[in-house]
Amino acid sequence: MDIITARGLRFVDAQGRERIFHGLNLKTSHGCGSLALLDEAFFCRARALGQNCLRLGVHWEMLEPEPGQYNEDALRQIDAVFALAEQYGVYIFLDMHQDLYGGFGIGNGGGAPLWATVADGHKRGKTRIVWSEGYYLSRAVHRAFTHFWNNDPVCGRGLQEHFAALWQMLARRYADHPALLGYDLFNEPFPGDGGKVFRKLIFKAVRAAAFSPAVHRVRFIKAFCNKETRPHAFFDALTPELFHKVTKAGWKSLDRFYREKYTPFVQRVTNAIREVTPKGIIIIEHSYWSNIGIPFSGAVPVDPVGQSEATVYSPHSYDLLVDTPAYRYASNARLAFFFDEARRAQERLQIPVLVGEWGGGGEGESFFPHIRFLLDYFDGFLWSNAYFTYTDGLFAQPIMRLLSRPYPVAVNGELLRIQYDDAAARLQIIFTQGQGIDASIPTELYLPRTAKTIEAPGFLWEQEELAGGGVRLLLTGGGAGEHTVTVVL
Repeated sequence: MDIITARGLRFVDAQGRERIFHGLNLKTSHGCGSLALLDEAFFCRARALGQNCLRLGVHWEMLEPEPGQYNEDALRQIDAVFALAEQYGVYIFLDMHQDLYGGFGIGNGGGAPLWATVADGHKRGKTRIVWSEGYYLSRAVHRAFTHFWNNDPVCGRGLQEHFAALWQMLARRYADHPALLGYDLFNEPFPGDGGKVFRKLIFKAVRAAAFSPAVHRVRFIKAFCNKETRPHAFFDALTPELFHKVTKAGWKSLDRFYREKYTPFVQRVTNAIREVTPKGIIIIEHSYWSNIGIPFSGAVPVDPVGQSEATVYSPHSYDLLVDTPAYRYASNARLAFFFDEARRAQERLQIPVLVGEWGGGGEGESFFPHIRFLLDYFDGFLWSNAYFTYTDGLFAQPIMRLLSRPYPVAVNGELLRIQYDDAAARLQIIFTQGQGIDASIPTELYLPRTAKTIEAPGFLWEQEELAGGGVRLLLTGGGAGEHTVTVVL
């Protein structure tokens, strides 16, 4: 497998080709049971369906159940996953996952072990409506995050220092593995005062829906009174323009968190990793609150060794109706607003994007147009992505018809455009090749099935069937200048 680095806005391999990643998430359980899903059949099928990367979510509590004591049984299971990933050419980026900071011993949420959870005597309580309510309402969650971002001491060492040492151990173990893509340092970092941000946002949203001249009052009231449209009436009133006004309410608090807490934390963990290896991409995320469009103002960490494989930005976002039956009413305009903010952050940071989480589930197939919209959106910015999430049986689900779509895996040149017309089953890519290009290095496209027609002036091409299904289209040739390749399935 080629070593992957980040160069400007692009992923680049050892042959100088621009790389695009399409993949999946899998979040492991405390008992590592879900790792059993990642067997040889999984990787064979994933590759056949065009999934060339895996965001592997691991929990701190799983890896370090006691301070400084690492779970070798869990690590050996992860070793086996890496070995299979290499065998099938699938890259892994390790995600240190958390939901609600940790499980707090009640089994809902996950992340930090109990020994690293300082809640000042507050109890998190059980979920009443949705799992994420703890972010908004739980003092225990807020206090635990506050202590973490303050790097308060536990067992004679700052919490972030324990955390950085854990990442250092993982980097030492996996940095030289051919399947490693990088280190996703912290899933959706949540500020300790997140409850205050929530109250500000709710107040602003209700005020906007109630008093903004952009909201059609009669239409809103009728929609709210209708049993069918009530679940999404309030959210539909919040147009992207109104959302921009709403998110301003949380901007100052979140900006302060990014500057004073999150950026120094990223630097601390980056330094710890680079003490043991220059290998592996550092992957930074934005806060849970930036999932809804509050701008990300974090910074790229300074590379302490000057020869690392650079940094990647991994935004997440879902429509507000995700995980509910009303997801069929997901708003493309709303998601475009959220991800447009991520694009602005990318342009400021000048680093590649790998969308770490997106998608979700819904009722039947009614949300598929929304999924198709997002895939087209990512192609428009030449973004890589990992769909959330893999569960047993996903490969047999209709959603895979959308996720298993043709795309350029590796381009011997610089990509300018990816466009896929699902209705016409037509993929077109445009790319440039510089002077002195080595025309023998292949450009590789993934196709879910054999192409009917291929238009690639100046190139020789061949189609190779993948084990378990799918096709690799390899093109060699070309020359200096701009090229257009069109494939119809």
